[in-house]
Amino acid sequence: MALKFDTSFDPAYGQGVNVAANVQRVTARNPSPFTFHGTNSYVVGRDTLAVIDPGPDDEAHLQTLLDIIGGRPVSHVFVSHTHRDHSPLAARLRERTGAVVLAEGPHRPARPLRVGETNSLDASADATFVPDIALPDGELVAGDGWAIRTVLTPGHTANHAAFALEGTGILFSADHVMGWATSIVAPPDGAMADYMASLDKLIERGDRLLLPGHGGPVTAPRNFMRGLKTHRRMRERAILERVRAGDRTIPAMVKAIYRDTDPRLHGAAGLSVLAHLEDLVARNLVVTDAAPAIDGIFMPG
Repeated sequence: MALKFDTSFDPAYGQGVNVAANVQRVTARNPSPFTFHGTNSYVVGRDTLAVIDPGPDDEAHLQTLLDIIGGRPVSHVFVSHTHRDHSPLAARLRERTGAVVLAEGPHRPARPLRVGETNSLDASADATFVPDIALPDGELVAGDGWAIRTVLTPGHTANHAAFALEGTGILFSADHVMGWATSIVAPPDGAMADYMASLDKLIERGDRLLLPGHGGPVTAPRNFMRGLKTHRRMRERAILERVRAGDRTIPAMVKAIYRDTDPRLHGAAGLSVLAHLEDLVARNLVVTDAAPAIDGIFMPG
């Protein structure tokens, strides 16, 4: 199934955009090759509110959120994962509103860093974040006129969660599924096997609308996610073909596979290739002389 991305997005900085009944999107002004036009926060509810993904520690974004809140009570702040473009503003929003902060848990990489690896992506780990309440999979949190169910979706990070607005068919998919680009799956934060399993989990849910952490809504989620799955399998095959053709290092594979990609993203591309290679090694399709690493040597299994 062909995968078509939608990059037609107006961030409408400094204001709220109605994206569903009693749901407003507020986009932080933190554009980059990794964040697109910026991080989306969502304000849910009419009288007593919830905020999903408060965003980066940015004064202007905090003020926009407070303007939209307009003095109404905020009972809950939900955080999808601990990258610095999503979680840091939670602490200040809690101070200003008294809301309870909820998330899967503190930052927890899928595995420790290995020699030669780096984790210095633009949206790096927020290691100081600790939620007031840790959310297990399937947990339902009821508010004033709304209820939000936690759908754990590890892959992009080990602690990544999506949030379903119960009874509406709306899922806040954060960075797991976005309409403008594929999600970065970069060890040690992320794991490809986890990402693919979480993608299957969301496909099975059958939500009608996804509201992502960056960019606009995904209006045909099941078809789009099937396309994402096909895209990942095609990328896996391309990596396997490069290994079988004689490429032994990740830089060589990136040069061949990502030749049309913005060079600023080649570091992230290398980590994505590593994520695929970790999975391929685990399935005995590729072998390496030690644990899979960014500077490793890879051969056909």
